[in-house]
Amino acid sequence: MTLPPKVTPRAFARLAEITASAPGKALRVAVEGGGCSGFQYDIKLDDPGPDDLVLEGDGQRVLIDPVSLPFLSNATIDFSEELIGARFVIDNPNATSSCGCGTSFSI
Repeated sequence: MTLPPKVTPRAFARLAEITASAPGKALRVAVEGGGCSGFQYDIKLDDPGPDDLVLEGDGQRVLIDPVSLPFLSNATIDFSEELIGARFVIDNPNATSSCGCGTSFSI
């Protein structure tokens, strides 16, 4: 059973700030082959596709395509601000290992 990912209120709040200058856009979170661990996250602003899972909160949308959904089952999409920078982060219980930067993982 594939459980949809969760999006934190902090991620939706940051997305609202970002999309203020790009109305109608949503945050797409996808999984692609590549990176130093086998898979990598692709996070960008995009328009919804007909088959996308749309997660909504605070008037914002996060999109997950059907191919990426099994890789993101029960994951948590958050936003982190640290001294080294700010970024969307994914806590993925399906990943067996990840690289130091957190954008690449293996299953």
